[in-house]
Amino acid sequence: MPYIPTYNSRDPQYKTPYGAVSSGTQVQFSLRPPRAESFSHASITARFESWSDQIVIMKMPWQGYELGHDLFSVSLDTGDYVGLVWYSFRLEKMDGSRQELGPYQLTVYDGTQRVPSWFGEGVTYQIFPDRFCRSRVPDPEGLVGERTVHQNWEDQPEFRPNDQGEVRNRDFFGGDFQGIWEKLDYLKSLGVETLYFNPIFEAAENHRYGTADYSRTDPMLGTNEDFSRLCIEAHRRGMRIMLDGVFNHTGFVSRYFNGDGFYPEQGASQSWDSPYRPWFNFIQWPHKYESWWGIYSLPAVNESNPSYREFIFGGKDSVVRRWLRAGADGWRLDVADELPDDFVCGIHTAAREEKANAVIIGEVWEDGSTKIAYGARRKHILGGHCDGLMNYPLRSAILSFFQGGGGEAFAEAMETIRENYPSFAFYSAMNSLDTHDTPRILTLLGAGGEYRDQSKEWRAQFKLSPKQRTKGKRLMKAAAMLLFCFPGSPTVYYGDEAGMEGFEDPFNRQTYPWGHEDQELLDWYRGLGQLRKSRSALRRGSIRYVCSRGPLLAFLRETKEERLLCAFNAGETEGAFLTEEGRPVPLLGDAWSVENEGLFTITLPPRSGTVFLLK
Repeated sequence: MPYIPTYNSRDPQYKTPYGAVSSGTQVQFSLRPPRAESFSHASITARFESWSDQIVIMKMPWQGYELGHDLFSVSLDTGDYVGLVWYSFRLEKMDGSRQELGPYQLTVYDGTQRVPSWFGEGVTYQIFPDRFCRSRVPDPEGLVGERTVHQNWEDQPEFRPNDQGEVRNRDFFGGDFQGIWEKLDYLKSLGVETLYFNPIFEAAENHRYGTADYSRTDPMLGTNEDFSRLCIEAHRRGMRIMLDGVFNHTGFVSRYFNGDGFYPEQGASQSWDSPYRPWFNFIQWPHKYESWWGIYSLPAVNESNPSYREFIFGGKDSVVRRWLRAGADGWRLDVADELPDDFVCGIHTAAREEKANAVIIGEVWEDGSTKIAYGARRKHILGGHCDGLMNYPLRSAILSFFQGGGGEAFAEAMETIRENYPSFAFYSAMNSLDTHDTPRILTLLGAGGEYRDQSKEWRAQFKLSPKQRTKGKRLMKAAAMLLFCFPGSPTVYYGDEAGMEGFEDPFNRQTYPWGHEDQELLDWYRGLGQLRKSRSALRRGSIRYVCSRGPLLAFLRETKEERLLCAFNAGETEGAFLTEEGRPVPLLGDAWSVENEGLFTITLPPRSGTVFLLK
């Protein structure tokens, strides 16, 4: 007789509907304790966290007897509640002894808003604008900040501190909008449907996270009109544009703070009467102020200030609205968990009003359903805030799996996310193997770690050995396939497909190696991109695990039209598993199958992945 647990939150026999629910949903809970344990009473305790921890206790009436197990069941009405419900069960015997189960998490969200599906379906390509492609060598004269420009595109970014011990990030390579325009057909060949740009607004630093002027693109990239023309050309090729919204802080040398007096009008640091002074949190004006993570060049803003809110999202010509009108299709919110919930909600509302299909993606590194920041449980994915989040938990799970963590741990981690997230957020996640904030995936998998115990000078000079690179490429190809097969938008950090290496910033931000691409990886990514573009099961299909054992992992992606089996082997030797899901026909990868009386044994080479169409 199969094992029957007393409760399983992921099984519809115990809880329905599955996972997160919209407010107003009746949620059915059932317990199935063994008859031999002689439980006579059962109850559920539900704590509604957002309603000042309001507690509801309900009896669970006995419903019958099934396969040697008693059945207790009850329905919980979520009403108009939005937030987390923490629930637990109590089973009692006639002698007064009891058993406690839980607590478990139930996410209740506002399901009244329609979330556009375009972002989660297709491939996203992340571009660090200064380092992707340049059409000319720019002249930095007269621009904000004391900038330098590398004449040689293949130089290494500066990483050593200056005489004052600062790494100022003011060395530029000159990537620009024209260069991106010239590579749009290349990006289309990768199957890209969304271009996500790191910040493009005028700024003194090459990363442009210290915004100097939200009203104009950085002159080294091109004009506002150049940006709009780029959007038009991208749209003609079926691509959308997502901008990086950095609204938690500005630059010290910005028009608003004006710490170096570059701009003609008086900024917050120059005059107490400046209209921008209330935007910032001065501890002792003008030299002591709050900044992002204590970095003086990034003064933090006061997001509760009415004038700042009006500037960012409130007015008809606000930053959020203006750039959507200019051609953008969505915003990625930098450090979203450091922005107040009502500020994020304001951005979301303004974006949808300006462009009905605009999408808001938040930067959150943890499980976004349980994230606590500044003492408050955040509302990121409860509706009307973020449509999806950067899926760093998936990145962690993929890295762990391909570094020996096991398929069981991967499936458990990702099923926890799927259970906790509203469906719209799970399918609109920004999934990536690396970003501008992490080491390159090829370096991590080839070298086997970040090597933080080594000097920065050592990491700057590091290159994978031929043996390390061969290992890294095999693992990277399998990891990329897993990324492209998983629900949410597979996001490629520029140059990964070309075989770029590098540890942390700035080594992960080197220039794209045009003319020196790794053709094997490039062909692989093109195959993955076309697979994702052409297969409905990968774009919006459900997910169900069929194998998660040691180095093996396999799951089904299914729609009414097709069923795909995605299988992976992270081990150093061949691995095999049985399936009865259907006849597997390989679409991409090197695995093979053998049939025996309706069962198929699938064998995967070491460090590999394969996608099968099931007939």
